[in-house]
Amino acid sequence: MATNASNHLDCNEPEFASRRSWYSPETGIYTSKHAPVELPSDPFLDVVSYIFSYQHNGDLALKDSSSGFSISYSELFPLVKSMASGLRKMGVSQGDVVLLLIPNSVYYPIVFLGVLYLGAIVTPLNPLSHISEIRKQVAECGVSLAFTLQEKIRKLQSLGIPLIGVPENMKELKCSDFSVFYNLVSGSSDLFPRPVIKQEDRAAIIYSSGTTGVSKGVVLTHRNFISMVKLFVRFEASQYEYSSSKNVFLAVLPMFHIYGLSLFATGLLSLGSMVVVMRTYNTNEVIKVIDKYRVTHFPVVPPILTALTKGVNGMNRSYLQSLIQVSCGAAPLSIKTIEDFIHTLPNVDFIQGYGMTESTAVGTRGFNTEKFRNYSSIGLLAPNMEAKVVDWNTGAFLPPGSSGELWLRGPSIMRGYLNNDEATMSTVDKNGWLHTGDVVWFDQDGYLHLSDRLKDIIKYKGYQIAPADLETVLLLHPEIADVAVAGVNDEETGEMPVAFVVKKVGSALSQKAILDYVAHQVAPYKKVRKVVFTDSIPRSAAGKILRRQLRNCLTSKL
Repeated sequence: MATNASNHLDCNEPEFASRRSWYSPETGIYTSKHAPVELPSDPFLDVVSYIFSYQHNGDLALKDSSSGFSISYSELFPLVKSMASGLRKMGVSQGDVVLLLIPNSVYYPIVFLGVLYLGAIVTPLNPLSHISEIRKQVAECGVSLAFTLQEKIRKLQSLGIPLIGVPENMKELKCSDFSVFYNLVSGSSDLFPRPVIKQEDRAAIIYSSGTTGVSKGVVLTHRNFISMVKLFVRFEASQYEYSSSKNVFLAVLPMFHIYGLSLFATGLLSLGSMVVVMRTYNTNEVIKVIDKYRVTHFPVVPPILTALTKGVNGMNRSYLQSLIQVSCGAAPLSIKTIEDFIHTLPNVDFIQGYGMTESTAVGTRGFNTEKFRNYSSIGLLAPNMEAKVVDWNTGAFLPPGSSGELWLRGPSIMRGYLNNDEATMSTVDKNGWLHTGDVVWFDQDGYLHLSDRLKDIIKYKGYQIAPADLETVLLLHPEIADVAVAGVNDEETGEMPVAFVVKKVGSALSQKAILDYVAHQVAPYKKVRKVVFTDSIPRSAAGKILRRQLRNCLTSKL
């Protein structure tokens, strides 16, 4: 049942009438308070050409945080074209799927954009993924070639597809181990005849747990990415009056995740901003890098925000003087976490945003002004986006002040899930509404607030973990009769996966044995962190696992 998040608003009150421009009580539709933004109408436009159509004064595009190696904007587009041309010479064709199994590097955007410029399709994946997870994605997407770390090539040869090692910097690039990659970026940039790419063509397949169930391939088009660049990155830049030649963004968020991919491998490159790339997160290193390269903007996820706050606390205030803004997304934040950050760095603007892989990271973004600050909100609806708040029991549309499930509609919404019509239809209805599974409410000023989640996915350090994926692994254990996985709140990580296990009669299976069993079959971030033995798994009449009941049971025991 829907709940009131603030005083319920009477639709007959005078103050409500003044808000009819962004909420319609007749249709239940919330529209953006921002003016609509015109999107490119040319149907034959790819996102790469769109990004590089913008003129700016940017000098350096990408810089490696450890070596200082950089790629300038004058070099960037020719390198992308060389990558596309080289891949075609290797036999990659328009519509082929290329796997990116690499960590953050200055070459990540070049590979990503090069594949798209050729008209091929990218499917990114965490490089720490287990071989079984990699094999599953390769098979489902029909991957024809993969970029990976040089040290993983031998291990991945069993995949049966060509593998290309990617270096970290220019020094490594000149080594013989990276001769194939070197030829790709140093060869001819001639791509004639140029493939005809439409906005509606597939650009990427990015795996997400969606609202429920196992991970699914989210199919995103060039139009989706163009909308993201325009409605998310460039629109936010216009609101904050970003100066392309002066702003420096720190890329710690992984580029295989939609948040990092949207910013660092696409959107920011249309502005001319400099992106300083870090391969992995380390608080002390982050602070040094921010000061060394005069970083102005730092996009983060909640665990990084918490770690940064703790790392900066008690330090000399001469640090982080260049930092203008920290933005946070990918998972919910507690009020205490926000207050601690603002108290620690009061001169740094803080905003939150909301988006999903299924919406190409577009949804909302917080905008703070001198007169109005709403730190706890996840922001205003992005331009061209519509929303509904729906009572998940009755299906009734809810006005401002009432909590319900968030539905989103707009040009950035995915085409659908790969080879899964049933999941697509249950997530995006016939009218184009994306049923997010998140529980929200709009306040009287049009700002959105996230209060809960209907969906099952676990957010561990900003990464998505599908409980069903872990349950599949656990049920294969010969001594487990039944199992359910749920996320429980954790201050350091956001949430951690807990397995509720029913052992078979006579089994002496231990918690450690189960933890080790799962750890050997999944990526490190997906590991089960705690095991609770139980006599039965609570389920609804329809057989659905009652995860909230499991979480409540565990919380009561802590």
